[in-house]
Amino acid sequence: MRKDLLAYFALTAICIIWGTTYLALRIAVLHFPPFLFIGIRQVIAGLVLIVFMLTLGKAKLPGTSHLVRQAIAGFFLISMGNGLVAWAEVHIPSGVAAIICSLMPLMVILINLTVNREERPTFPIVIGTLLGFTGIMMIFSEHLEEFSNLNYFLAIFLTFIAVLCWAGGSVWIKKKHTDTNPFLNAGLQMFFGGVWMFPFSYAFDDLATLHWSMEAFYAMLYLVVFGSIIAYTCYSYALRKLPMTIVSLYAYINPLVAVILGWMVLQEPLSVRMWLAIAITIAGIYIVNRGYQLRGLWKTQFSNR
Repeated sequence: MRKDLLAYFALTAICIIWGTTYLALRIAVLHFPPFLFIGIRQVIAGLVLIVFMLTLGKAKLPGTSHLVRQAIAGFFLISMGNGLVAWAEVHIPSGVAAIICSLMPLMVILINLTVNREERPTFPIVIGTLLGFTGIMMIFSEHLEEFSNLNYFLAIFLTFIAVLCWAGGSVWIKKKHTDTNPFLNAGLQMFFGGVWMFPFSYAFDDLATLHWSMEAFYAMLYLVVFGSIIAYTCYSYALRKLPMTIVSLYAYINPLVAVILGWMVLQEPLSVRMWLAIAITIAGIYIVNRGYQLRGLWKTQFSNR
C-alpha cells in the first residue's frame, strides 16, 4: 500500500512539473537551437543522476544488453518524444504543444490493444479516455485558424510523431520490465537520449546563431533539475509500479497546468469554454481511474469463483 501511495505521489509530481516545462521549453527554444538545447539538458541531467545512483545510491552499472535497452528507450522517449516537441515549440505556443501531447493516453490504449493483453482497456476506461480527450479538443479548437501557416502545421505533425514515439517507447520499456534500479534507468535513458540529439542538432539546428542568453540559462537550469532529474525519475518509478494507462493520464493534466499557468503568468484569456473543457477532462480522468478499480474488483471476484 505504501509503495502504491509513493507511486501515485510520483505521478502527481509528473502532472504538475511537466505541465510547467512546456512554458520553460518555449522560452528556451526561442533563444537557443532546440535539438542542441535538449541534448545538453538531457546529457547533464542523465550524468548527474547516473553518478548519484552509482555512488550515494549504491546502484551497480548493468550489463551491455540492459544498456542497449535503455539506449533504445532513450531514443524514443527523449530524442524523439522530447526533441521533436522542442523543435515544434519554436513555431507553436507551449499550450498547444501540451494539448497535442495529451493524446498520449489514447496512443497507449491503441498500442495496448495489440501488444499487451494484460492491460487491455475496459469499456469505462475507453469512455473516460474519450471524454478527457473531448475536453482537450475543446481547448485545442481555440487555435484552429493557425493551421494555414505551413511551419505551424509541420510543428503540429511532428508533435504527433513525438507523442506516438513517447507512448510506444513507454509501453515497450514497461514490457521489458526488469528488477534493475528505475532511477538509474532514468539517468541512462536521459543520457543516451541526449547523446542521440547531437547528430540531430548538427543536421537541423541553425548553429550559426548559437549564443547563450539568461533566458536560455534559467530555462536550462529549471528543466535539468525539475523537468529531467526530478520529473523523469518520478516517471520511471511510476511506470514501474502503476498500470501504463494510469501513468499516461499525466498527459491530460499537463495541458491544464500549461493553460492555467499561461493565464496566471502571461495573462492569457481563460474563458468559460476553457473552464468547461477543464471540468470535462477531469471527469474523464476520474472515469478512467474508476474503470481500473472496477477491473481489479472484477478480476478478484472472477478468480474467487
